[in-house]
Amino acid sequence: MAEYSIALIPGDGIGREVTPLGFGIARKAAERAGVVLHATSYDWGSDYYREHGRMMPPDALDTLRPFDAILLGAVGHPEVPDHVTLNGLLLPIRRTFDQFANVRPAVLFQGVESPLKAFQPGDIDMVVVRENTEGEYAQAGGFVHHQHPDEVAVQTSVFTRHGIERIVRYAFDLARSRNRKRRVASITKSNAQGYSMVLWDRVFQQVAAEYPDIQTESLLVDAAAMNFIRRPDTFDIVVASNLFGDILSDLSAIVAGSIGLAASANIDPTRRFPSMFEPVHGSAPDIAGKGSANPLAAIFSAAMMLDHLRLAEAAQGIENAVRKVLANGRVRTPDLGGSSSTVEVAAAVSECL
Repeated sequence: MAEYSIALIPGDGIGREVTPLGFGIARKAAERAGVVLHATSYDWGSDYYREHGRMMPPDALDTLRPFDAILLGAVGHPEVPDHVTLNGLLLPIRRTFDQFANVRPAVLFQGVESPLKAFQPGDIDMVVVRENTEGEYAQAGGFVHHQHPDEVAVQTSVFTRHGIERIVRYAFDLARSRNRKRRVASITKSNAQGYSMVLWDRVFQQVAAEYPDIQTESLLVDAAAMNFIRRPDTFDIVVASNLFGDILSDLSAIVAGSIGLAASANIDPTRRFPSMFEPVHGSAPDIAGKGSANPLAAIFSAAMMLDHLRLAEAAQGIENAVRKVLANGRVRTPDLGGSSSTVEVAAAVSECL
């Protein structure tokens, strides 16, 4: 019987509520496929920071390296600055394990209502592919005259041909594998960012020439934001830089009904290192501990983890179960207009397996 080792980092807020539930459903689906998932949980996050002055221990990355995958809940707390949580846990994991492809699907499911009234279930089905290790989040820069009245902050984006080409190629390969609209949209701001984004446009065009079966379009990010609202049904694969992909993927989640359904994967496609899977919704401290958080994003993230581990049938089983629960409409959390608890929704999905 095949076995996989999974590192669980529930993190903060609702992450602690939804992560164990997501893993439990993944383990059940894997067992039905004859695979055993072993979990080791780590209490890293904002509470760890307040006790130790850092988000995770010095040897955390070495601890994570042997695992087959990482399932993350969320990080963030009102008493800890966001740049500390991001740079203290998420970015080091993504960079050290070269998880250069951040993949965020957005699907309008049966039983879910989009705030865009013109679109029905099935109309919206896109994936935002975000470059995940450089770009605007490279953290290149610094302060001059720090904490003085004439303080200066310099923040430099870093774009490499290698980094752009591999994420663009990943997007085209994904469009082929999905075999839906077979369309890739590239998002930049090259009219204003005349070096980094011009390089992106040029590399995109060069890679696109190798995929004559895939349709393409290039959009400025402001036009893309408008078109995510005006015509979200026309998008299939959207590829963007670290910052633009981050923003647009949140927008795609909302037009598909709720950020509580939004899953993501931080993938090292070469499989040299473990990939990390996490819901997009964040720690949501305003509802933490109330038992009302939507667990479906964590469950979908766990399904993406199984798919990455080449357990496609188990992953599809989870997706089918979630689709059935959503279409039924009887069990749903407040973000989807219901009154069910986090545990009740997860139990309904588990039962459908």
